[in-house]
Amino acid sequence: MSAAAIILALIIVISVIGFLSPNVLLKALLRPHEIAQGREYATLVTSGFVHADFGHLLFNLITYCSFAFVMERTIGELRLEILYFGALLASNIGICIRHRNEPHYRALGASGAITGVLFAAIVYFPSMKLSLFFIPILVPAPLFAVIYLGYSVFASGRPGGRIGHDAHIIGALTGLVFVLITAPERFRGLLTSLGITG
Repeated sequence: MSAAAIILALIIVISVIGFLSPNVLLKALLRPHEIAQGREYATLVTSGFVHADFGHLLFNLITYCSFAFVMERTIGELRLEILYFGALLASNIGICIRHRNEPHYRALGASGAITGVLFAAIVYFPSMKLSLFFIPILVPAPLFAVIYLGYSVFASGRPGGRIGHDAHIIGALTGLVFVLITAPERFRGLLTSLGITG
């Protein structure tokens, strides 16, 4: 079984266990205040394998399956694992820094890690087209990236809401940095697709 398939299986199995056992879900949640106090470090990872509900899980699985397997074939299993878990940890650490003084703040889900894979894929395949959120309109991948990041930055500054926009932003940036470090030549293709360089 490939690394992408193992990660997929873990997300599904652990999320379903969390749906069936609220106690498991509670123990897996990321609590930035607890991390700031030097406790519950394991939740930096476990929180990325549980989801709030089936809709949350399904949306993340669709995105993951759309990009993780093609990226695995392109960059290999080890690099996919580094990308995925690097984006997961980076996004959760970022959440902990921002919300460290909020005792009641909780976070969960694989969105940060999956966004990292998505943005790495955008650099590798800049000519692909993606749909904007739930709007069935396909736009060039680089334009999607700009709109997605712009919206996430805007939404992260607004109070309330249940979506972890901070995780999306940090995950996306992690995906870009990953490609910049491991395959900087891919950015030339991205720039070419934008008409910035020949």
